[in-house]
Order: sequence, then C-alpha cells, then structure tokens
Amino acid sequence: MQYLDQADHTCDSHLPGLRKALQDVPLDILESSESPAIALFRELGGTNLLVPSAFGGCGADALDATRAIRALGAVAPSLTVGTMMHHFSLGTLFAVVDAVGEGSDLRELLQRVVTDRLIVASGFAEGRSGQGILSPTVTARPTDGGFLLTGSKKPCSLARSMDLLTASVGMRQDDGSVAMGFLMLPADTPGVSVHPFWGNPSLAGAESDEVRLEDVFVRPEQIVQPDPQLRDEMDQLQTVGLIWFQMMVAAGYTGIASALVRRVLEQGRGSVSDRAALGTRLGSAVCLVEGLARSVDAGELGNDALGHALVTRYAVQDAIADTVRDAVELLGGMAYIASADTTRLAMATQAIAFHPPSRTSIAPGLVDHWAGGPVLVG
Repeated sequence: MQYLDQADHTCDSHLPGLRKALQDVPLDILESSESPAIALFRELGGTNLLVPSAFGGCGADALDATRAIRALGAVAPSLTVGTMMHHFSLGTLFAVVDAVGEGSDLRELLQRVVTDRLIVASGFAEGRSGQGILSPTVTARPTDGGFLLTGSKKPCSLARSMDLLTASVGMRQDDGSVAMGFLMLPADTPGVSVHPFWGNPSLAGAESDEVRLEDVFVRPEQIVQPDPQLRDEMDQLQTVGLIWFQMMVAAGYTGIASALVRRVLEQGRGSVSDRAALGTRLGSAVCLVEGLARSVDAGELGNDALGHALVTRYAVQDAIADTVRDAVELLGGMAYIASADTTRLAMATQAIAFHPPSRTSIAPGLVDHWAGGPVLVG
C-alpha cells in the first residue's frame, strides 16, 4: 500500500474526480488568491461531503470524512483549511434543523445548499479569543417587521466565493439576557460586504477576508431561535461542534504534512531509518485522528469526548511540527532552492496553532478535567 492510499481511495469514493482535478493544477496556483480550487470543490460535489444522505448529501461518517479531508489536504492546503468552516457550519445547522417546522426558510435554504452545491461561509466565532465557536458574532436589533443585524467576521474563509453566510446571532431578551439564534443569509443580501484582510501569501487560496454586516434587515422567521429552556441541548450542540471542529483541523493539517512526507518517501531522501521514523511519527497522528473519528461514529460526544478531541488536536499539532521540520531537512537544500512548494506546504502547516481554542486558553480546562471536573472551553 502506498502512502495515503487509504485516504485517497476514501476521498475518491465520496468525491469522484475532485482530488485528480486538484492534482492537475500546479501548487503555486492552487495556493494563490486566484486559485480555482473552490470552484472545483463546488463543481465536483465537495460541498456535500458531510450533508446527511437523508438530505441528498454524501453522508460521510466521521472516519470517512477525516480520510477524505486528509487526502484533500495533501493536494490543496488552502482549499482544505478554507472549507473546514463550511463543513462545520452545515453540520451545526443540520443538527438544529429539526427544531424548525417544515417549509421554513432554513429548511429551504439547506435543501438549496445540497441541490445547488452552494458554498457556505461561517460567521461563527472561530478565531475570536475567549469565545466558544457558536458564540454570537452578530447582534440583532428589533425594527419594524424584523431585525437589523450588525457585526463582522475576520478572517472569514470562503469570503469571496460564498453563496450563503451562516452565523450565530445575539438576540436580546426582555429580561436583559442575550439568547442565541442561528441564521443563514444569502451573500448578496443588502448590507453584506467583503473587505481585504488576509495579508499572508500562505493559505491565500482560502479567501480568508473580512465579512461585514451593516444594518442587514432580516425577517423574524429567518432566524432559528432554539427554546431557551433547552440550555442543556445547546451546550451539547456546542460540545459536539467543538469535537467535530478539532477532528477536522487535525485531519486537514495532517494531510498537508503528509504531502511533505510523501515527497521524502518517493524521492528516497535520507536513510531508511530516517524515512521510517518520519512515516511513523506522522502515522501516529493519523491513528489519533482516526481513533477520535471512530469514537464520534460510536456516539461518544459528551464532555469526556471533548477532552479526548482536544488532547488529540494538540498531540497531532506537536507531531506535525516535528514531522515538517524533519521532512524539510530530508528533502534538502536543493529542493528548497529549486521550488517554493516545500516552503508553501511547511508554512501552511503552521496555521494549525491558530485555530481555537488556543493551547494557553484551554490549559486550565484540561488540567481541571484530569482532576475530575468537566472540560470548560471559554
């Protein structure tokens, strides 16, 4: 079995033609701001990877999803990082869709996402220090006939290709508290605008710019407001979402690192022991991700599972850092000089450290968890 064969096969089974189409584009083009990768992702069905089969999607389970994402990470880092929040957003919204009735705007939009292969950008709080992923980034002010929304998300992946923006919305209640609602908004809604933000050439193809909402009018029925009495259910939804997010982050960046390892193996760089050590280290990260995926598929989605997901993510993060350092060294100075591909792949892996929660912010929660308490993510 060649390196990445299993992941490649899984990806090709769920998304026929996508990986091959991406491989046919030079890496410098795929990773640029003019990348065709997102358009290929849409055209070849990548948008529906995690959409339940009952809605007409691929219905990939957690294990298959991590393998497909790893395979895509090895050929198109920007695409893989950029679409993490597309997958996360759809997973979250399909989880709450049962809370709304038939014929609702949300149900109709979600069905359009599937049939029209729409790109969904995320206005959830990923990237904001001290916030849970589902924490509101947008506030809603009552007005005649509905609400005016104000807020921004930066960086917001897929900003220039998005068809829809999904977000959590802070809804002020009569008692002064703020309840959370969910919203899926067409990208061409008046008041929605995109502004340059991402200044780093690494991962430029992820389209991670700023999306602003300035007095955007929405009707009440466009916002899904879960029953405030169901706090336990909302906490569970956030836990499940965070588990899935850590799993996808670990899978995607493991894939990017795998591209470097594959080059070392194919070119026979270093000694046999060097190559075996490199493959073993990254293979251990793959085993951790797949172990987490199997737990998710088995229904282990509680607070202890969140602890498992966070440990997996940080262990994978460390393994990737060591793997990339050694892979770049083994590929050698001439590979570094002759092409920027080694640099592009190595730099792309560094961004795993910037996805929430940060190692520093979660340290007290993990230590308390190991002492017998719950994992609390601030």
